[in-house]
Amino acid sequence: MLFFRTRQRGVTRRRLSGILRSPMDPTPMLHTPTRDDALNWLRLALVPGVSDASCRTLVDAFGTPEGALEASPASVSGVAGPAIAAALAKGAPEAWVERAMQWLDEPGHHLLSIRDPRYPQALLDIHDPPVVLYAQGRLELLNAPALAIVGSRNATPQGMRDAEAFATSLSNAGLAIVSGLALGIDAAAHRGGLAGRSSSIAVIGTGADRIYPARNAALARSLAVDGVIVSEFPLGTAPAAENFPRRNRIISGMSRGTLVVEAALASGSLITARCALDQNREVFAVPGSIHSPLAKGGHALIKDGAKLVECADDILLELRMEPAGLSPRGLATPQLRSDPLLDALGDAPASIDELSQRTLAAASHVAARIAELEIEGRVALVAGGRVQRLHGPDADAL
Repeated sequence: MLFFRTRQRGVTRRRLSGILRSPMDPTPMLHTPTRDDALNWLRLALVPGVSDASCRTLVDAFGTPEGALEASPASVSGVAGPAIAAALAKGAPEAWVERAMQWLDEPGHHLLSIRDPRYPQALLDIHDPPVVLYAQGRLELLNAPALAIVGSRNATPQGMRDAEAFATSLSNAGLAIVSGLALGIDAAAHRGGLAGRSSSIAVIGTGADRIYPARNAALARSLAVDGVIVSEFPLGTAPAAENFPRRNRIISGMSRGTLVVEAALASGSLITARCALDQNREVFAVPGSIHSPLAKGGHALIKDGAKLVECADDILLELRMEPAGLSPRGLATPQLRSDPLLDALGDAPASIDELSQRTLAAASHVAARIAELEIEGRVALVAGGRVQRLHGPDADAL
């Protein structure tokens, strides 16, 4: 178990049990929402001065958002205090509500309340889960097994290659890749996740209708189709420094663990790692040069108990998942005839260690797969113990 655990998983879920099944309404409240449901959640969640925690308190007390909105000021004050009662009496700006409803009319746009069965159930375990999420894309990914990959915006080329390779291997092994759509490691992680079979989830620090940074607009378009983008912030929310640390709890909360690839000591990635720790999730870090400032953050995490990882299998074994290995059965979809190891080998001879670095698979798995490919006549061992790919009429059709 990584780090000294300070929280027990499930505490927040128990605290939220009243929201999921209120004593004022004994029937289960998880259901596919209607347009009116979305409207009522927006009218509650968009009230200025009413926090997520206050929204949860109100829905717990009055059964539904509509019940909270229709409650008397005295009743609201008794539950949440006079300031919340006064704010609720003023209500949400109608322009904000109308803007959100128009956005929801667009294909692929969704509002997920904490009672929605499509809401990420892993977030029910965390402190202060968002009451609503704005989502665009494939909602089924939000409840798939996931791993967060985060790191420096000013990453090195090697760091970005590592992040993308880890993401692709882990995505192929069955983990959706969660990150924050920032430049550097985040963007590389999303690209790698999209390249794998389990795709990628972007948790952004702006409104769902604003992409920041603009340089990632093309990547965001891919995520909105083949992955999913989520935000807790109202539409139109501009990038603000305080929003990004706040969204980090969602990145880690949706994930079984967080992998840090290149981070300085002051990196926001360490905030995500600390959130993962508080949420009783695993923390992993890729080591680097002792001379690199971008290795300092990961090394600090490792000193504190994060697991040092050199390949994707290190993470999968810690999560008690099947190692990725290098067999097409493990990594490729059934219709593909290529082999990940052969793709990494190319036409030039390479050593076992070089192939291990290229594929992020353990050297033992590489060696085992090489033995299989040698028997199949697809590779041969040449001088210096290096591996040479064989070409012929049958070699690549096996």
